Amino acid sequence: MSHSRWKTLRERKLAEGLTEPEDVAEARREIRLSMALAKAVYDRRTELGLTQTELAGRAGLTQAKISRIEGSDTVPTLPLLAKLAKALDATLNIALDHDDTQVTFTAHRTDAA
Repeated sequence: MSHSRWKTLRERKLAEGLTEPEDVAEARREIRLSMALAKAVYDRRTELGLTQTELAGRAGLTQAKISRIEGSDTVPTLPLLAKLAKALDATLNIALDHDDTQVTFTAHRTDAA
């Protein structure tokens, strides 16, 4: 079954009042958070024109670790997130709500004075 067909069937079932088991809903929230972080790291890295290897060097990590973060294959610790923020010359912003997760990096200002 294609993803779009599965999504349509799922949405129809939810509209009919059927609900997902809580463990499935929780897993879905965790995946969304991991994917939001992965996208934020990738977006900031490419904005800076860095390769995964270059970012890894700046952060004191391996290229494989950066790949796992960008691939949503790992749940980073707070110290690792701090290393990433520093290496990306940005502030990491994470907003968590029940059904809405936002993860962004805000670039540090560079003073031209």
